[in-house]
Amino acid sequence: MRLFLNPESSAYLRGLAQEFNESTNSVRLELNRFEEAGMLHSDKEGNKKVFKANTSYPLFDDIRNILLKYTGLQEVIDTVIDQVGAVEEVYLIGDLAEGKNSNDIALVIIGNPDLAYVQELARKAQKVIRKSITYTVYAPKETPVLLLNAKHSLLLWHE
Repeated sequence: MRLFLNPESSAYLRGLAQEFNESTNSVRLELNRFEEAGMLHSDKEGNKKVFKANTSYPLFDDIRNILLKYTGLQEVIDTVIDQVGAVEEVYLIGDLAEGKNSNDIALVIIGNPDLAYVQELARKAQKVIRKSITYTVYAPKETPVLLLNAKHSLLLWHE
């Protein structure tokens, strides 16, 4: 999941096996299938094989959208962006941005939204998707440095 939610990230076989609590053999089989289908590509880093999502795969955007819906993020994004006000960008940070399963959604909002409305939307969305939602709002000129590190943040929306 991490490779499609954050296409800039990469993963090793052993790391994925640990993350999914599966044997390396079963994960290797699936990774090889995804690579043969063109969904992933790999490179060698020393003696390790590193996998990345193939962003030019014809169904990449569709797969990513399915994952966003599965994690509940798409509902949050659609609702917030449509009605919240002056928002330039929304980033996902934390475990979900790294492709790890989590019940916590941490967002960074860049812009000047209606804060009372954002708080109310987050409260309502938490009930619907059964995940906790935290957010931090920054003015466009205050965009934090952590967003420059693609491994820790994922751009969900921009105007």
